[in-house]
Amino acid sequence: MSEWRAVLEAVIRERRPALVGYACLFVRDRSAAEDLVQEALVRTFARRRTFGDVHQAEGYARQAIRTAFLDQARKDTTWRSRRHLFSDDAAARGPESAAGASVDVRAALATLSPRERACVVLRFFDDLTVADIAAHLGVGEGAVKRYLHDGAAKLRVSLAVEIADDEIGGAAATLTIIPGRAS
Repeated sequence: MSEWRAVLEAVIRERRPALVGYACLFVRDRSAAEDLVQEALVRTFARRRTFGDVHQAEGYARQAIRTAFLDQARKDTTWRSRRHLFSDDAAARGPESAAGASVDVRAALATLSPRERACVVLRFFDDLTVADIAAHLGVGEGAVKRYLHDGAAKLRVSLAVEIADDEIGGAAATLTIIPGRAS
């Protein structure tokens, strides 16, 4: 048996419970911790490395657990920031609901002042930050926030949409339209 396989088997046999316990510090349940350990062991032993003993391999596996956890956290953050770009069942009802929503949005946007409309479109459709909108329009960030607040309030009423206050100033904003509820 090759040396790396012997070290891998020793790590699994002797140090696996300690590695799972360490992974439990990062994730909420035991099955996720076991998955994290499995991924870390694959990362550790996928390339044939030379480990002097089991403890050296365990240290490398612990580092791989941290790295795997952070990688997954970054992926989750990226997914949450882009989730609004994918349609859900409510938005994929059919072409008639999309067409109706488009007409409702255009009508609601027409009720906004030009500055409010520009800020809302740049924020919710172009996904720009408040600072970027201020730079594009040549106004202060405070003015952009006021236009966004006022425009979002008007859209809430006319479209029956859900816009959280933290989405106005955050990096990723969504505009959830409830079809058929526009006045």
